[in-house]
Amino acid sequence: MPLLEVVQTHYVSASIRLTETTASQLDQYAAFIHATADEVIDQALVYVFSKDRDFQEFLRTPEAQRISPTLRVRRPLANEPAEPSRRKPVSVAQSTSQTAAIAAGSKA
Repeated sequence: MPLLEVVQTHYVSASIRLTETTASQLDQYAAFIHATADEVIDQALVYVFSKDRDFQEFLRTPEAQRISPTLRVRRPLANEPAEPSRRKPVSVAQSTSQTAAIAAGSKA
């Protein structure tokens, strides 16, 4: 049996807006943990989603399947290659069921 488990993760690019203060702290936190801003946002959201019991309960309702998306996901053009998937080892704090990462973009 292998010592490491590697998970293929599909990433999408999305546009979000942050306050200047939040964007600055995001960059500082990313530097603090030697990660990218994208990784900080992705892992922070994975953590919050997994810890919020009310949200986990909501996900099991039919209403959760009928939401109107508000996240602006960037779709690649026909002649543009899709963003490559990255392979990352799974750590204790990382979810193996990640479906998307959010690219941070500050527009204040």
